[in-house]
Amino acid sequence: MNLSITFHGAAGTVTGSRHLVEYEGRQVLLDCGMFQGRRQESRELNRNLPFDASKIEAVVLSHAHIDHSGNLPTLVKHGFKGKVYCTKATADLLRIMLMDSAHIQESDARWLNKKLKRGEKPVEPLYGSKEAERLLELLAPQAYRKEFQVVPGMKCSYLDAGHILGSAISVMDFDRDKDTPYRLVYSGDLGRKNLPILKDPEHVKGADALIMESTYGDRLHGEILDSEERLGEIIRRTSSRGGKVIIPAFSVGRSQEIVYELSELMAAGDIPEIPIYIDSPLTVKASKIFKAHQECFDEETWEILHEGNDPFGFDRMTYITNVEESKELNFRHGPCVIISASGMAEAGRILHHLRNNVEDSKNTVLIVGFMAAHTLGKRLETGVRRVKILGNEHEVRAEVQSLHAFSAHADRNDLLGFVHDMEKPPQEIFLVHGEESQTAALAEGLAAGGATAAIEIPKRGETFELKG
Repeated sequence: MNLSITFHGAAGTVTGSRHLVEYEGRQVLLDCGMFQGRRQESRELNRNLPFDASKIEAVVLSHAHIDHSGNLPTLVKHGFKGKVYCTKATADLLRIMLMDSAHIQESDARWLNKKLKRGEKPVEPLYGSKEAERLLELLAPQAYRKEFQVVPGMKCSYLDAGHILGSAISVMDFDRDKDTPYRLVYSGDLGRKNLPILKDPEHVKGADALIMESTYGDRLHGEILDSEERLGEIIRRTSSRGGKVIIPAFSVGRSQEIVYELSELMAAGDIPEIPIYIDSPLTVKASKIFKAHQECFDEETWEILHEGNDPFGFDRMTYITNVEESKELNFRHGPCVIISASGMAEAGRILHHLRNNVEDSKNTVLIVGFMAAHTLGKRLETGVRRVKILGNEHEVRAEVQSLHAFSAHADRNDLLGFVHDMEKPPQEIFLVHGEESQTAALAEGLAAGGATAAIEIPKRGETFELKG
């Protein structure tokens, strides 16, 4: 059996997941995500694919987040014509997310080109709506726990990863000379137990090799109840001084979770009845898709629905899609909450809200998820006092707070448990989707916990031959 993996993204970093599997001369890509970070470096990494897209026969996609799916249209642009396998919920989300990504890139390019100095080259979007539409025609949605053939000799089935709606653990079986197939498991992004809305991650019985994320490999999350109290306290404190709470949040997953918690806090009288705006057309569409995929919900959410209540806050929040309504928020006075995308504050409407509010000490910027290195969200979180937003410098006078317990990523104990609970432990483990300190800490934890596997921390572009 000839089987290898080359790690072309999310190796030594969190963004841009793309792992090339080569099996008996055939090429399959696991995810094709967009790099996010330093602008020029990200543009180069996203635009210049390190492989021949026309030779890839299929993509096995873990979930719809842009750092895992966002560069799929570039793949099409470079000649890919195969199928993109994903869960049914992921397919529905991609139909809105990739079109939104194309629109944002086109809009941001137009904005930046207006500010060009004489002699500077125009900014070109990575791809446009035409490439996104062509990619959507290649989607091949699959049900959870139902095996499908990817290429001859390679089969796959999806288990629920519990990270966002439709997220999946990819369990891949490869034919070999022995009686049993060789099993490669790709965790994608693993979720956490006991989070609102979605089911917990499913158990994987075993693997020969495991590709696993390590986003929070060096730390533990706080308790959800403690974070609910802190969220309420931040809202109350900011409201009392007449300020706005600005929350950068992914349109899929994090926004729905924060809306859920705010709805609960408001219903219980733990926060004042102030306006809450979800300023993201994508979030509005995504929330409707959530309601259409109730097979992914946990028991608590089912109970809320059966009681006739709305866990997504349509009856309490103001969902904004119109550009003019979004602009009007800049002139709104008095306390409010504004939730907007993108989650790492690298693109979209959140940039305009930060630009207009970050210099006011009455306001609070609330970080509710992981921020990759070199993103605007990360600079704000680390306490930088001056930031560049849409080409202009701004002084950070607003209060900045972080609440990582709302993260939909597994923490250190969750990741260690994912491996420890396997009846058949993997012989090889490849740690990806983490910054160097996080990945190294998780590797140490696995070894200290008795893992006998060979633990690798791939570098970008590094190839490994699997021992079949």
